Amino acid sequence: MILWSILIAATILYRILCPFVDGLLNFSPVMALAFCAAIYTGRKSAVLFPLLALAISDIILNLHFGVAAFNVSSLAAYACYIVAAAMGVWVSQHKNWINIFTGTLASALLFYLVTNSLCWLDNPVYAKTFAGWVQALTTGQPGFPPTIVFFRNSLVGDLIFTGVFVSCMEFAAQRAGRISLFQKAHSAV
Repeated sequence: MILWSILIAATILYRILCPFVDGLLNFSPVMALAFCAAIYTGRKSAVLFPLLALAISDIILNLHFGVAAFNVSSLAAYACYIVAAAMGVWVSQHKNWINIFTGTLASALLFYLVTNSLCWLDNPVYAKTFAGWVQALTTGQPGFPPTIVFFRNSLVGDLIFTGVFVSCMEFAAQRAGRISLFQKAHSAV
């Protein structure tokens, strides 16, 4: 429980400080935490800790930027994290490197498509056409970084943080004498 508390606190702190560092927009450990928590507990309820980290950091960031603490976009993002946790539960029963990679990729893609599609529907800047939707998914709004950059950062962050979390959990399993993915991969060769 101490490790989880440290992870949650570090995630909140990282997510609060990250928007103020150029180039790190959407580079976050939250999706990886939701996905990996479900993998290693086998329970969808494991997403509660990452959602708590997300909610606390959303409130702090939104208040700082003068935005409502919660909005439709927040709820859509939370739904994506819940789906990622559900994928993590499935991966926990079929754990291998390919499923972990595929689940990480699917989680990042789902988040990108849902949040940017919602922005396209909600934001009057975008034409409500296929071309407007493509703009919302690629170049985004004039005066802001392209949305594809947010996706790239989100995907890279999800892959890196998932890799770190999985490696730590598998190393701990190996140290505790349980069979880890590293041992399964080695014995299959």
